[in-house]
Amino acid sequence: MQPSRPGREADGTVLLDREFLAGTLSALREEVLTTALAAGLSRDRSIEVLLAAHELAANVIRHGSGRGRLRMRVTARALSCQVSDARTAVVAGQAGRPQPDKPAGAPPAPLAPTAWPVEHGHGLWLVRRTADQVQVTAGPAGSVVAMTFNLPAA
Repeated sequence: MQPSRPGREADGTVLLDREFLAGTLSALREEVLTTALAAGLSRDRSIEVLLAAHELAANVIRHGSGRGRLRMRVTARALSCQVSDARTAVVAGQAGRPQPDKPAGAPPAPLAPTAWPVEHGHGLWLVRRTADQVQVTAGPAGSVVAMTFNLPAA
């Protein structure tokens, strides 16, 4: 597991940057709550961030590669949270080639593990209900869900 790497970036200050596995979800939830509170969100709003982030991380564990990365950044206006699922993609130039143990013309083996489903389920429903903005991106290299939570006006 990588440690958190806070620091300043062009699109905000990185408050949390953590890889996670099934066994680290509990600690991740605690870090998300602490980070959201430190960013200036109320306790109730911070709990919503925690719930949304946990749902996305649990999706990575259950439907994705089983390991993911969560990044949280803060700007003057918002807290952003990005959960990603990096999968092993087919090596460039290998797709469509016959595999040694399969006859020519056989379909290539599916990507392992299977893609993180981007369907209307309870997890993504909860994320969309709690976050002020949500963007879902899925592709051969993995899936990324970015959420934005507006900070209270100063």
